[in-house]
Amino acid sequence: MKSANPSRPSRPRRALVAALAAAAALVLSACTGGAGGAGGAAAPKPELKDSGKEIEQVTVAFPGSLANLYIGQESGILNYYLAGNVQEGLVGIDADGKFVPALASEWETPDPTTYVFTLRDDAKFQNGDPVTPEDVVFSLEQAKDPTASPGTSFYLQSLASAEVTGDKQVTIKTTAPDAAFLTTLSNVGALVVTQKAFWEAQGGKVGTSQALLMGTGPYQVTEFQPDSHVTLERVDTWWGEAPKVKEIRVDFISDENTRLLAAQKGDIDVAFNVPIKQAQQWEKIKDGRVEAVNDLSYAGLIFDHEVAPFDDPNVRAAIASAVDRDAIVDKLLRGYGEVAESIMTPESLSQAYDADAARKFLSEVPQHDFDLDKAKELLKGTEAEKGFTTEITYPNTGPQLGTAAQSLAENLKKVGITLKVREVPIEEWLATIGDGEHGLGFMWYFSTTGDPAEVNGYLLGAGNDSHFDDQDAQKLIADAGAATDPEERADILLELEQLNAAETHTAPLWWGQTITYLGPGIGVHDFSPYTFLGSWGTQLYAAE
Repeated sequence: MKSANPSRPSRPRRALVAALAAAAALVLSACTGGAGGAGGAAAPKPELKDSGKEIEQVTVAFPGSLANLYIGQESGILNYYLAGNVQEGLVGIDADGKFVPALASEWETPDPTTYVFTLRDDAKFQNGDPVTPEDVVFSLEQAKDPTASPGTSFYLQSLASAEVTGDKQVTIKTTAPDAAFLTTLSNVGALVVTQKAFWEAQGGKVGTSQALLMGTGPYQVTEFQPDSHVTLERVDTWWGEAPKVKEIRVDFISDENTRLLAAQKGDIDVAFNVPIKQAQQWEKIKDGRVEAVNDLSYAGLIFDHEVAPFDDPNVRAAIASAVDRDAIVDKLLRGYGEVAESIMTPESLSQAYDADAARKFLSEVPQHDFDLDKAKELLKGTEAEKGFTTEITYPNTGPQLGTAAQSLAENLKKVGITLKVREVPIEEWLATIGDGEHGLGFMWYFSTTGDPAEVNGYLLGAGNDSHFDDQDAQKLIADAGAATDPEERADILLELEQLNAAETHTAPLWWGQTITYLGPGIGVHDFSPYTFLGSWGTQLYAAE
């Protein structure tokens, strides 16, 4: 879910569970399209205008609950959505995916392994105390500690040192060049700066209903009832322009029908991750709006090379050729989808290209078009030529994966392969990934960072769940990790994607998109894949 830079050791299953569980908990209900893609099915509505008025309270519905608010302890995507309003890193990521100042007003990299940050003069915690370099160093140390922060520690393994080098200066060093490290120091990565004194006063038990959070963002947590709600109140200590919304109440409503009913009754103003199957009902709510945008998620097939006959690249290519990706996007995702041309999403290349240029760039990756005759031809001479039976599982939180699996099963039947499709609880599904028994599976991954090496680095790098060791792939991943120029890095990662396509280690299916409901009178500025990962409360406005 966070940056998995290839220069780091193989990512442990715990981290993968966090990424996948986060995605599944949200039911990534609108997998993809959006800007530049197939787009949503909703008819366009008139543009809203910002009245400039303040809003007393906005009620937001999350499609899942939180047990702890600190991303180091609980690192699901909902935790990141919440933390984006409350805590900041040294840098931020804007609506276009570009790095911008946050707690650091400026930074420089005198060499590939050194980062020197200057803290802004007006950076304060929500209790009014100034942010000090010591607080930043302390926060980094806690984020790297596997006991204090199991959800973020892995992503800071390339951190060599963090030192106070001036009244407003922190110098951070890495063990090796790491192109994704700056992302790690943002609130979408691993660093959310807290106050050392607050942490120590709470004995490190932060993010709970008793200790809450101490941050530097535009909102402070004033109440937290796990499995119920959390309340955020606007503060006057933030360095940025004050948001128009005075209070945000986030209700945890896991049941999709309950969430829809609450919106129809006018009890909620914003709902994250509207399910595709209910999109038309949400669109009919009077004076409400449904907005769809790419969410940096990826869905694809994975093949375990230790399970025959999936160790044969021709078998893998045959199965990939039996997937009608266009039909899945058009019919299953109901127009809220985009066929994936690669593991990387177009938005992940925002440091190098705009969305249109990125799509053109990624179109150079060869893909397996839907062709059952080709699938039959590829199976000739393989162990699978006379057919075989296998199983694929999908999580009960991802019905669209199940429907895609059923579609694939129908097509594979025509080439002599029997695919049994089984719905299981998310924990059981996660356990089947790379278990050495299931040769065919789904990879469903939601990225918070949008780093282009995050997902393909995990799927194709050392210790991957497909159990293959490709030295060429590992070299490309390492080279991409050391490349500082965004376009050079993109070129290297394109080679990695082409290598994957040639061997069909994994087969891309679709890029994801999320659907958000906005109630009457509520608008959002700069709506993009990154909006809800930052201080999205500042983007809300009273519409007229």
